[in-house]
Amino acid sequence: MKRCLAALALAVLLCLPLTACQKQQNLYSATWFDLFDTVAIVQGYAAGQDEWNAQAAAVQEDLSRYNELFDIYNHYDDVVNLYDVNAGAAAAPELYAFLRWCKDTAYPATDGATNIAAGAVLRLWHDARESDSPAPPDAEAIAAALEHIDIENLVLDDDAQTVYFADPAMTLDVGAVGKGYAVEQAAQAAQGLTSALLNIGGNVRAIGTKPDGKLWTAGVENPWGDDPAYIQAVELADGDSLVISGDYQRYFEYGGVRYAHLIDLTTGWPARYVSSVAVLAHADTGGLADALSTGLFCLP
Repeated sequence: MKRCLAALALAVLLCLPLTACQKQQNLYSATWFDLFDTVAIVQGYAAGQDEWNAQAAAVQEDLSRYNELFDIYNHYDDVVNLYDVNAGAAAAPELYAFLRWCKDTAYPATDGATNIAAGAVLRLWHDARESDSPAPPDAEAIAAALEHIDIENLVLDDDAQTVYFADPAMTLDVGAVGKGYAVEQAAQAAQGLTSALLNIGGNVRAIGTKPDGKLWTAGVENPWGDDPAYIQAVELADGDSLVISGDYQRYFEYGGVRYAHLIDLTTGWPARYVSSVAVLAHADTGGLADALSTGLFCLP
């Protein structure tokens, strides 16, 4: 009888879910306001506050590094970033690899609508938005800038790892792809973080699932600001990304017309085909999803 009871107890023990032997996982979150000129929110599960703080800090450090690396407006000590490359500096291997990806992958995937060589045009609109009295740039200035966005003038030498501008008036701007690429790289590099959702200004990336095995849920915001606030719920498994581009967050109004930050490079003016584009990507392709969301927004 004792042997039968022991066998029964063992059978019951073996049938218990493995989660019963694991540490209790609690939900935590962190919010940052100094990354990629947007609000960054990370939520995830950890066994305790100290564990979560360490994991979140590692993600923040990674994202902060990319934020500096892709900055075209500021120089940072001990960092050779895009600001420096635009001024003629050599690109470090990590930045060089990113530029190669932008030229060989993001550009053809969007039929040229996502073009990191379009800095001359994008700078005009950036300065217009940031002005104390925002107004569209001069049409002649836009037309002139469009003459200097040919990505073939971005010459990349893989052997020497050098970046050369065949057109001296060309500049780089990776705003259409940098954030999504950085989020994807940070998610892949996250160590110890096995259950989290990153939302970096409309770039949402899932790491693992919730402790109970359920998928993460993200929402597609209503671009017109009406009810409902979200027009679609999307479930995200490990490695999935939801990237949204819209005309309802970064824009200015002039003469009763809204001028959004997403520029149609065939005209040099803000794209007006749609109000919002959402791209759902699988298998660790969040960087490409960011390029696609911008490209699709700017294509008819």
